[in-house]
Amino acid sequence: MFKKFIKFIRAYSRKALHHILKFLKWALISIITGLFVGSISTFFSMCMNAVTEYREQNDFILYFLPVAGILTVFLYSAFKYKNDKGTNLILSTIHAQSEIPFRMAPLIFITTILTHLFGGSAGREGAALQLGGSLGNQMGRWFRLDDADKRVVVLCGMSAAFSAVFGTPMAAALFSMEVVSVGVMYYAALVPCVFSSLIAAYFASIFGLKEAAFHDVVFPSLNFLNAAEIIILSILCAILSILFIILMHTTGDLFRKYLKNPYIRIFLAGSAIVLLSLVLGTRDYNGAGIAVIARAVNDGQAVPYAFLLKMLFTAITIEAGYRGGEIVPSFFIGATFGCTFGTLIGFSPSVCAAVGLIAMFCGVTNCPITSMLISFELFGSGGIYYFMIAVAVSYFMSGYYGLYKDQTIVYSKYKTKFLNRKTRQ
Repeated sequence: MFKKFIKFIRAYSRKALHHILKFLKWALISIITGLFVGSISTFFSMCMNAVTEYREQNDFILYFLPVAGILTVFLYSAFKYKNDKGTNLILSTIHAQSEIPFRMAPLIFITTILTHLFGGSAGREGAALQLGGSLGNQMGRWFRLDDADKRVVVLCGMSAAFSAVFGTPMAAALFSMEVVSVGVMYYAALVPCVFSSLIAAYFASIFGLKEAAFHDVVFPSLNFLNAAEIIILSILCAILSILFIILMHTTGDLFRKYLKNPYIRIFLAGSAIVLLSLVLGTRDYNGAGIAVIARAVNDGQAVPYAFLLKMLFTAITIEAGYRGGEIVPSFFIGATFGCTFGTLIGFSPSVCAAVGLIAMFCGVTNCPITSMLISFELFGSGGIYYFMIAVAVSYFMSGYYGLYKDQTIVYSKYKTKFLNRKTRQ
């Protein structure tokens, strides 16, 4: 009996030592990744804030958007990177179907700055994911990791960049693991993603970068009537997310079919953005639109058709070849639609704006866990029941559509059934 006990202790000690060494390995890698990717992403975020402030104070800069588009195409051509897949390339790399070139990092950094400086309608999360993924992949090479471990570092880099840029470390840690394959989480990356995300967020906070929190929203007690209204809003946001995805990809197909020359395509698209902005007499739809989101959530005010215009502006901008992301625009669309919905039915526009923002995010990304976490970080825990309903309904009703064509639907949303298929466009 005593010998068996000693044998068990020795075997367990060897396993424990193995686990400790593995933990120390990934803790070290994630700390280095968090600091490296976090520092570059923090600088990127500071540049984004600076160019956004400059654009808002100098309306004339918008007129140079078509020229910025030509420069963007030229840069990608000069770096021999004409067939850019954007965030899809990152997802494809994690599926071991392609490789991320290191030159993606400086390209996406510079061209996203150009888009925001001159008033293209885009977010910054696409750049953050691509920047973090490219840097993470390069770090995997530097560490001489095998392909499996290198993919974990790519996820680690994505989390760090997303966290530094948005200031939402909980959501950032899970988003990179959840967005790749719907129904399956890459839990092997949990420790690295959590550590790198927290470190990157802390590094960004040192330089005064904070999350865009809306903790002043007051959520009333949930009752049957409120729940029914939130369910209806969530269904409508799920439908809106499908329409946004279809609009994005249809616009891209039309551009590539009728405007094959990328220089002409991006110049005409930039000119269209300038013309639309002048006709509307507002700059609300240029850039990411954080100020409009804040008005919808904090003040309960939004132009009734703002969500439609943002969909149009973003589709033209991104699909023509300008760089940026679709997630913050989806925040804009969901918040303004929710605000309008609340005004029409006589329920708090601020609450409906918050719920609409999260429901729209869940609908376009197919990431319910990240959606719940980002709702906590943006709005606090006061609306937890509202967001639980919104996320569940939006995830269910948005079907198999998704912003990223290389996102894989591993398991069905409706049955315990293995699918393993790409999202619909």
